[in-house]
Amino acid sequence: MTPLFKGCATALITPFTSTGDVDYPALDNLVEYQIDNGVDALVITGTTGEASTLTDTEHIAVITRAVKQVRGRVPVIAGTGSNHTEHGISLSRAAQEVGADALLLVTPYYNKTTQAGLIAHYTAIAQAVDIPSILYSVPSRTGMGITPDTMAALSQVKGIVGLKDATGDLGYAVKVRQLCGDRIALYSGNDDVAVPLMSVGGMGVISVLSNIMPRATRDMTAAFLAGDVQKAGSDQVALKGIIDALFMETNPIPVKYAAARMGLCEGYLRMPLVTASEAAQSKMDALLQQHGLI
Repeated sequence: MTPLFKGCATALITPFTSTGDVDYPALDNLVEYQIDNGVDALVITGTTGEASTLTDTEHIAVITRAVKQVRGRVPVIAGTGSNHTEHGISLSRAAQEVGADALLLVTPYYNKTTQAGLIAHYTAIAQAVDIPSILYSVPSRTGMGITPDTMAALSQVKGIVGLKDATGDLGYAVKVRQLCGDRIALYSGNDDVAVPLMSVGGMGVISVLSNIMPRATRDMTAAFLAGDVQKAGSDQVALKGIIDALFMETNPIPVKYAAARMGLCEGYLRMPLVTASEAAQSKMDALLQQHGLI
């Protein structure tokens, strides 16, 4: 299995205007900033992109705009997961039609399901499209995860090629690697364990940090892939403080604030997310200064 990418994929924020509309010119600029700084792929309309607050029309329009701006320079992976299988199929087919290279499919949330239901859900979506899918396990947000045994079963489904592991449990990653081998490309969904996960065979990270530090995040993963484990480990440790700060309030609240402070886009969020607290802003400002970002 040839992975969709190795290294750093940015889970890109979706910029909004003061009136609440998607800021498409700012989205173009964010895409260029990422590519100019060497990221290996872009994930559009994921959790960090506030996909749950986008209408279906906006959702597909954001993917369309990103694909147009990227112009094939890196893979565009579109978040199209849903807790309603038919809705997930509809979004996934539309993403394929507008040129997405692959899909990111979160586990069903709120209504959740059984592991047998997960197999049925993911199989239905994967078989409805002709582009590959990366599954996404993030129990802290959805209330359920993909067990290693379920992942092993899904690794046999045509079109399912990867897993974004946001469990934070390295033991889970090891078990998935044991059961799935090279049939599944494993990516860290947590910036703070990107290098540790790569040490057990992970291919890289789907990153929040790289919204504001794309070069540093990309260099960290590239160092590991090039065999410079010591540099990669040192980079991981050096970035720990700012990574933690990006999650001191619900993602993407801190990263949107940071991006705005850096002049990358406006910091507007869609409710129920609200602006970072004064304490969070103060802490983020100090870290941005420390890393030379403002």
